[in-house]
Amino acid sequence: MSRDKWRKSLTVRLCVSLCTVLLGVQVFMEFGRSRFHFLSRQRHHEAPLAQGRAGFAPLNAHTRRQETGAKSDKKEPTVPAEEGKVGVEQQRKLLRWHINLQPWANSNHALEYEAARFLNYITNPQVNCGTTHEIEISNISGVNGKPWSVCLDDKYTLAHQIKKKQCRVYSLLLGNDNEHFEMSLAKAGCEVHCFDPSIKVPHLQNGERFWHHRLSVDWREPNPAIPVQKQHSNTKKLAAILNDFGHRKIDVLKADVESTEWKILENLILENVISEIGQLLFEVHLHWPGFEVSGDDSTVVRYWYSLLKELEHNGFRLFHSHKNPKGPHVFLQKNIFNASSSYTLCWVNTRWKR
Repeated sequence: MSRDKWRKSLTVRLCVSLCTVLLGVQVFMEFGRSRFHFLSRQRHHEAPLAQGRAGFAPLNAHTRRQETGAKSDKKEPTVPAEEGKVGVEQQRKLLRWHINLQPWANSNHALEYEAARFLNYITNPQVNCGTTHEIEISNISGVNGKPWSVCLDDKYTLAHQIKKKQCRVYSLLLGNDNEHFEMSLAKAGCEVHCFDPSIKVPHLQNGERFWHHRLSVDWREPNPAIPVQKQHSNTKKLAAILNDFGHRKIDVLKADVESTEWKILENLILENVISEIGQLLFEVHLHWPGFEVSGDDSTVVRYWYSLLKELEHNGFRLFHSHKNPKGPHVFLQKNIFNASSSYTLCWVNTRWKR
């Protein structure tokens, strides 16, 4: 009998030991499985960082768009500026990739409707400046009449900036332009910077408040395939020039750049440089689409109009429009609409703060 009890006791102990071992194995397997999933997720999240440390940066939205060729209307996420590195570039909003095209003027996309809308827009000032400073140079021999005007209304700040001698003017030139307008602003107390790729020295000071720079303003980055010493002139975007010069604001930007104005204006809008400008004076050319502007005639005029509506969206209002009476009446290589081939247009930024 005692032997039978011993056997039963041994059997019970073996069963308990076996159950204990099986339970331990199960707990170990569950723990191992959980640890495996945790480490897998951790490695997945740390992979871009590890690639960045090894010299392979993760693709950003711009790189993906370049590789796939896809276009997206989604807004890019805002990237916060690094602490201690607050510059002109980082204070601007994130760059955009395209302007917002306005709806067609007519469902048939007809040129006559697009042209009528555009010409009506550029020939009807939106605000009355009251007081302006206008320089007529048509009476000078050999110079075409281009009356440039700045708004000196007390509602805006330019007159106050001139009185305090804290006015800054940027003028984009192409070599043969008359500088009477710039000189008058310099005499009035403005700091004037003329960007002219035709001068022979990098920088030239002509008077206490008047400078020339051998720079041309472009809407693209310089071609890296062309060595700097072989380039005809040093070309930079206006945002880069502002950063190089340490300037945050431009009270007046004047541009007479012979058909590059449309793409330069587009770049100022896309890179949000436009918000740093108090008044914008442009001569626009309508005899052809302009550099790197493509499409049929209706598409071109819609693009022009959309650029000007972007200015309006940014607070700019047209206060001066001048039709060149001596230029040919040519609109996109056609004698139509009684339009001049060029107009001098001046806007004031109604949101300007200095």
